[in-house]
Order: sequence, then C-alpha cells, then structure tokens
Amino acid sequence: MRKIVITAAAAAAALSLAACSEQTQDATEAAATSAADDISDLATDAGDAIDAAGDAIGDAGDDTADAAKDAAQDAEKTTDDIAADAEQAAKDTEAELDNGNTN
Repeated sequence: MRKIVITAAAAAAALSLAACSEQTQDATEAAATSAADDISDLATDAGDAIDAAGDAIGDAGDDTADAAKDAAQDAEKTTDDIAADAEQAAKDTEAELDNGNTN
C-alpha cells in the first residue's frame, strides 16, 4: 500500500512538472513570437526611415543642382551685360573721338 501511495504521488508530481513545463514552453514561445514581431516592425520602420532619408538627400541634390544652374545663368547674363556695356562704351568713346577730330 505504501508503494502504491508513493507511486501515485510520484506520478502526480511528474504530471504537475509536465504541465508546468508545457506552460513555460507556451509562454516562451509567445514571448519569442512577440519579440520577432517587434523586431520585424522595427526593421520595417528603419527601412522606411532610410527610404525617407534617401528621398530627402535626392531632393537636396536636385535643389543644389537647380541652384547651381540658376547661378550659372545669372553669371552668364551678367557677363553678357558687361560685354554689352563695354562695347557700348567703346562705341561712345569712338564717337566722341570722331566728334573731337571733326571740330
């Protein structure tokens, strides 16, 4: 009788440990799944942030190129204006010299 009680107690203890082990395994699996989901979400967010940064860099590059193009056009206009002014000054000087020689 004593052996039966001890065997029954041992069996009950073994079943209790098995149940605890299964609960622990389920909890561990749930935590691992949750962590994997969190990491996936963070990776997606990081990818989106990198895409946005790339877009911003591209836009800044376009803006810089446009500004350089505008500056080159302004410089060209300024150079053309200077050349036209110099040509007009030369003509005015020549005309005055011609007027001075005829007087």
